[in-house]
Amino acid sequence: MINILLVCDDITKTDKFHKIFNKKPYNFSILANEKFIADTISIEVPDIIIVDENAANIKNLIKIVKDKCENTIIIFYISGNKVDKELVKYANAFITCDMSEDIILSTININLRMKNSLDMLSNSNKDLADSLYRLNALYSTSSQFAGTLDKSKLIQYMIEGMDKALSFSLTCTLSLCTNEEPVLILNSLYELSDELITALKLRTILNYNSLFEGKQAPLDLNAENLKVVKQVKYPASRFTFTLFQYDNMFAPISLGDNFFGCIEIFKEASFTSEDSTCFQTIAQQVSLPLKSATLYQEIIETNAKLEKLERLKSEFISIVSHELRTPLTSIKNSLDILMSGRCFDITPSADKFLSMAMRNVQRLSGIINDLLDLSKIEAGKMDFNFAPTNVNTVIEYVKSALSEVAKSKGLNLITDEKENLPEITADAQRLEQVLTNLVSNAIKFTPENKTIRISSSMISSKDIKINEYFKDSIKLDDGDYVEVCVEDEGIGIAEKDLLHAFDKFAQIENSLSRKAGGTGLGLPIAKQLLEAHHGAIWCDSELNKGSKFYFVIPVVKELVQINVAG
Repeated sequence: MINILLVCDDITKTDKFHKIFNKKPYNFSILANEKFIADTISIEVPDIIIVDENAANIKNLIKIVKDKCENTIIIFYISGNKVDKELVKYANAFITCDMSEDIILSTININLRMKNSLDMLSNSNKDLADSLYRLNALYSTSSQFAGTLDKSKLIQYMIEGMDKALSFSLTCTLSLCTNEEPVLILNSLYELSDELITALKLRTILNYNSLFEGKQAPLDLNAENLKVVKQVKYPASRFTFTLFQYDNMFAPISLGDNFFGCIEIFKEASFTSEDSTCFQTIAQQVSLPLKSATLYQEIIETNAKLEKLERLKSEFISIVSHELRTPLTSIKNSLDILMSGRCFDITPSADKFLSMAMRNVQRLSGIINDLLDLSKIEAGKMDFNFAPTNVNTVIEYVKSALSEVAKSKGLNLITDEKENLPEITADAQRLEQVLTNLVSNAIKFTPENKTIRISSSMISSKDIKINEYFKDSIKLDDGDYVEVCVEDEGIGIAEKDLLHAFDKFAQIENSLSRKAGGTGLGLPIAKQLLEAHHGAIWCDSELNKGSKFYFVIPVVKELVQINVAG
């Protein structure tokens, strides 16, 4: 019903308005005492106040009305055409004493319609403001979620976001996000007694178990093993068990099969449908970053295990290699003595078997050296002695060392060296190791009556043609480079195996490679040695048509003595 208050102490005027409003369904009252008026509008705000211009203390009375009745329509009842200018600014309308009853009612109804429109607009604005505030709270919370992979912080951000958006009295958040014991986080407006906390623990356990009815729960919970973390805003006041009469909402915090906990929220006022949507949205929003955080933690733990295994493997290789080297040296020295004839005359049969033993000792020694080099590189203990070096000198040394080996297999080892190549800053011994490995592989995997060619040239970085399989993994600085190529007419490498050519312990899978044997460490060692020179290595190959292994080293690159880690 519409409430109309008349402020007037003139009986003639009050009788007039009695006659007008008693005919209509209005709740009409008349007051003249300032104190009574203030008390009345404090209890029930009128829709319209009609104020007689002659009312006592009218200016003070109008200020009281404006302070307590923000949306109330104020109409002044005047006797003439003039009114106090100070009162005009407070007036929504005026009624004069010579107006008819119909005009007075029309004025009242017009202003009532205006008030209803203003009320609707005010409510719409309030709803819009609330919606914008919630959206801002959701956006802010989402931004916080995106900024961390710490699961404890994510849970805390979720609780803070709900506090901003919903202004709860209490939240009970069960978190299973740590590797430790489950935690019940209580964020409360007021202090909680021990008895109330126990009741909340039991309620949380019941809610948790209800989520897995007929299924296996991730964890068995009981009041004894459920740790409580309590955060209280205003500890001077205390909640009682009437808390359970508050309105509440509950939601799991999960994504697919990943369960992170659950949350229940209490509020003395009733939740709206918008509150429910906001609550569920935040509970769902936190689930994805929690899953990401879980995967990130698993990656960190897996990497830590892999690093530990890698260290153990390197240590094992180093220890075994050193342990093998000592007896192998004794065996080699003994064979040298026996083959020299100082102990007895060597028969042709004995010489055959001694030579076989010596070849296998040398082969085993090479394998051990590869293992030790790999171990040093991965441990960051490989030393380099950099100095101005001419790559053609290295090529000639390797050709001289391996020509007889190639000849014994019926292979032709030739070189095609570019004259007047500039010097590079390099460790000549390590370059010899790289080139020896490439030529040895070519000899090993090339059938008889074929040719192996070692070539050198000067090339600019923009003209270097790297096989597309290696482009993503090789990054070279601009400038000039010395390029060396070892080309053979051997078994080649299948396209699917190209990327694995420089993997540790990798070998070409065919009959010739199995017959040749080897550890598969030569190429990965060469790759890391060249990377220490700020160079690179790659290959072009076609199955059964041969391979070309290229490596490049920058020209006039000042390097200091360094260690390299794999």
